[in-house]
Amino acid sequence: MREKTTRLFVAAAIAEACSWLGLLVGMAVKYGPPANEIGVKIFGPIHGALFVAYGLLVLVMTRMHRWSPGVTIVALVCSVPPFATVAFERWAVRRGLLGSPRPERPLTPVG
Repeated sequence: MREKTTRLFVAAAIAEACSWLGLLVGMAVKYGPPANEIGVKIFGPIHGALFVAYGLLVLVMTRMHRWSPGVTIVALVCSVPPFATVAFERWAVRRGLLGSPRPERPLTPVG
């Protein structure tokens, strides 16, 4: 259960960043020369849902992995700037905040 939730958190962090990209492109199209709102109408709700999902998963991960209040606040704040959720996720992996790191795979078949 713990590993599935962690994988879901990682997926949500990446998906939230991708939805940011879609929303930014949609806003460029809306306010740029084409002046078409379709991108914002599509990616706005998607990004909103992923934003909320990421925030809820941060709270679940805080409880599950016993994150400090500081780490939790940083994780939540990272949902605001574009692409910061991926940066936080990578940082959390390096620091071991998402559980024990996976064993390194050998670079060669011999090991």
